[in-house]
Amino acid sequence: MPTTKKQSLQVVLAQPRGFCAGVERAIEIVNLALRKYGSPVYVRHEIVHNKRVVEELQNNGAIFVEELSEIPDDAITVFSAHGVSQQIADDAKFRNLPVIDATCPLVSKVHKEGQRYAARNYDVVLIGHEGHPEVEGTKGRIPGTVYLVSSVKDVANLNIRNPDAIAYITQTTLSVDDTRAVIEALQQRFPNIVGPDVRDICYATQNRQSAVRSLVQQSDVLIVVGAQNSSNSNRLREIGEEYGVPSYLVDDADALESSWFVEVNCVGITAGASAPEALVQEIIMRLCEFGEVHVRELEGIRENVQFKLPDQLL
Repeated sequence: MPTTKKQSLQVVLAQPRGFCAGVERAIEIVNLALRKYGSPVYVRHEIVHNKRVVEELQNNGAIFVEELSEIPDDAITVFSAHGVSQQIADDAKFRNLPVIDATCPLVSKVHKEGQRYAARNYDVVLIGHEGHPEVEGTKGRIPGTVYLVSSVKDVANLNIRNPDAIAYITQTTLSVDDTRAVIEALQQRFPNIVGPDVRDICYATQNRQSAVRSLVQQSDVLIVVGAQNSSNSNRLREIGEEYGVPSYLVDDADALESSWFVEVNCVGITAGASAPEALVQEIIMRLCEFGEVHVRELEGIRENVQFKLPDQLL
């Protein structure tokens, strides 16, 4: 009986993809804390938004909680890469919890910018997504009024106390392209508004989105590896859809469906900033069930950013 020839699948990998420096630092902080202090180490909120990463750290002895009240007295406590509000930091200090702060330095930079504007008696507009832990932490780090906007429509509905004393900051997991229209709307409505240079927006977010724009131009389908609650991963999927390419956000290889690859020649793969490379390689292995796979990587930016570790772990 003749064998059926398997379809040929060209797999193109985005560059860069996957872990950014802030995520690598946060994961390293938990692992170093476990090595130095032993288990358990308590982490407030998922250290980063990825199930595989969280499970591996749990297996090593980390315990993830949502509230400080779940952490026993004197237990080593890690704040996630997304950052926390001043109230949470104060509560931990009041309880004398030994805290190791894994907040991404780029998130901390946004906190400081907002605080500087507030100190000058400016109302602060935060461009970001309601409910995202980074946004909640940032709002809670800036004294006074912080207005959250996600769209141009939100800008039109703003009711500012003093239109001549207003500043904006942005969630780091938004790119220049994500925020451009909102910033322009703010500048049109409030001509005296001030804000950080667009270069202050997270380099990793911008790089991964630019890479996907190149990737989808030669892909019949786009696979984004990342958590469903990952803001930057969802945005990568949305970019693929904007280019008219069927795009899927998957946690892991088990989520792939054979119907996605019928009559497909080229599969583009990228990964959100919290997704480990191992998940990408598992996706490629699973694709071998659907066709004969040939893999290549796009030319792109090779990131070499490294952030300093907290003093407690040096």
